[in-house]
Amino acid sequence: MRITHVALRTLELPLVAPFTTSFSTQTHRRVLVLELHAHIDGVEVVGWGECGALSEPVYSEEYTAGVIDVMTTYLFPMLFEAQRTTPLTAETVAHHLERIVGHRMAKAAVEMAVLDAQLRAAGTSFADYLGVTRESVPSGVSIGIQGSIPQLLDVVQGYLDAGYVRLKLKIKPGWDLDPVRAVREAHPDTPLQVDANAAYTLVDANHLAKLDEFNLLLIEQPLGEDDMRQHAELATRMRTPMCLDESVVSATKAADAIAMGAAQIINIKPSRVGGYLEARRIHDLARSHGIAVWCGGMLETGIGRAANAALAGMPGFTLPGDISASDRFYAEDITEPFVIEDGFLAIPREPGLARVPDAGRLEAATVETLRVDA
Repeated sequence: MRITHVALRTLELPLVAPFTTSFSTQTHRRVLVLELHAHIDGVEVVGWGECGALSEPVYSEEYTAGVIDVMTTYLFPMLFEAQRTTPLTAETVAHHLERIVGHRMAKAAVEMAVLDAQLRAAGTSFADYLGVTRESVPSGVSIGIQGSIPQLLDVVQGYLDAGYVRLKLKIKPGWDLDPVRAVREAHPDTPLQVDANAAYTLVDANHLAKLDEFNLLLIEQPLGEDDMRQHAELATRMRTPMCLDESVVSATKAADAIAMGAAQIINIKPSRVGGYLEARRIHDLARSHGIAVWCGGMLETGIGRAANAALAGMPGFTLPGDISASDRFYAEDITEPFVIEDGFLAIPREPGLARVPDAGRLEAATVETLRVDA
C-alpha cells in the first residue's frame, strides 16, 4: 500500500435529542472522518475512518482539534516516511506510530482508514477478517440523564418499543438510586446496567452498594480512570459486577485490571484503546481469562457503527453492546442507516471495515476539509 493523500473532514451532525452524561451534554456531534486515498497493487482504493474523540477533552484528554493537529503534524508524516522504505499494512501502523506517546483515538482512526482500504482491495469484509460467523448482534441502548423520572420512563419505554434488548442508564451523584429503582420496578425482567463515567469516589462505596438490590448486569466505570486499585476495592464491596471503560486503554491495562480484580467485565471501545486490532487483542486476553466483554460506542456514524457491529460478533462479546440503530442519535446518518430487526443489528458483509458514506450526505455535513498529501 502507498498512501497518496488523506482528506480530513470535520462534520457537524445534530443529535435527535440531547445526550447527557455525568461530564457533559451533547446536542450535536462534531465528527472527524478520514478519507484515505491509496494505491494497492496498482489499483486506487479509498479507505474510511472515523475518530471517536469529542469536541472537548472531557471523556479523555483527546479532542477534535487536537486530533487534527497530531495527525497532520506527526502521524501522517510518519506513515508517509515509513512507506518510502517499508511495505505499509494496517498491521504495521501501530508500530510506525509508537514513538508518539498516547493519542490513541487519533491513531485508531488512522489505522481504521488504512485497514478499510486494505480490506477493500482484498475484497474481504471486516467480519471475515476477524473470523466472525454470526450474522447479527443484539442491540443495547445508552440512555442519557433525563430531566425527571417520568421523562426517563417515557424514554425507556420508547426504546423498548423500538426493540432494544438491553438498557444502560447514565448515572451521577444525585441521579442514581431513584431513577434506577423506577426503571427496574417498571421493567423487572429487562437486562439493565448503569454507567457513571467516573463520577464517584471510593467514599461513595456504601451508597453505590445500594445499587445491588436492582439486579444489574454491571456497573460501569464508577470511579476515576486512574483508580484501578480503588475499583478492585469497590468490587469486593458490591455484588454488582464491576465493569471498566475509561481505565482500559490497552491490552496491558486490561491485563492489569483482570489481575487486580478491578474488572469482572470490560467495555471495549476501539477508539479508546487505539484501534480495532488492539480491541481484538483485549477480546482475546479477556476471553482467555473468562472475562466477559461488550462493545461500547462513541455516538458513531454508520462508518464506525459498521465496524463495531463486526467486532461485536466475535465470540467473547457475550453481553449486548451499545450498537444502536442509526436513528438513536441521527435523524439522517451519513451512510445507509442501521436498523433494528427483532432486537438485533445485521453485521455488514461487504468488503472493507466501514460502511461507505453517501456522497451527498457527507458533503452536506462537512464544515471543514483539510487535505494532507504524501
